[in-house]
Amino acid sequence: RGPLKMRAIEQFLSEVVWGYLDFLIIDLPPGTGDEPLSIMQLIPDMSGVVIVTTPQEVALLDVRKAVNMAKKLNVRVLGIIENMAGFTCPKCGETTYIFGVGGGEKAAKELDIPFLGRLPIDVRVREVSDEGKPFVLEHRESEVSKAFMEIVEKIERDLGLA
Repeated sequence: RGPLKMRAIEQFLSEVVWGYLDFLIIDLPPGTGDEPLSIMQLIPDMSGVVIVTTPQEVALLDVRKAVNMAKKLNVRVLGIIENMAGFTCPKCGETTYIFGVGGGEKAAKELDIPFLGRLPIDVRVREVSDEGKPFVLEHRESEVSKAFMEIVEKIERDLGLA
């Protein structure tokens, strides 16, 4: 399956007419499988990668592997984002950390990589995504949108774009 995935990714990157891009964000499965390896090899001049994790300890094993793979391939790690970092009940306002909290920040410190922020769970992300609408435009004042914007600003500053 590895060579087939590599060819599909290569075809996707080379044959799609992208036009002018400010950024190309590629969402990949977790870990250090064929997809992330192929992308890192096929785009040698990329600005860097952002590692997204959940706070659970088991997910942090993948973070460490991904960071090590990026370093071996001389790909800059721009930072770590902790996804699914708590759910605030819309009825009572109480926050529950279903998957724990702080794992992404802990890994960032341990690996000496910037911690970019936490994204809480918000059911509206799925709802507007299913409609094909950008969440941050539909719910500008939500905690998730604010967290997204803070993360983007950190990345822009780091890349010298802000």
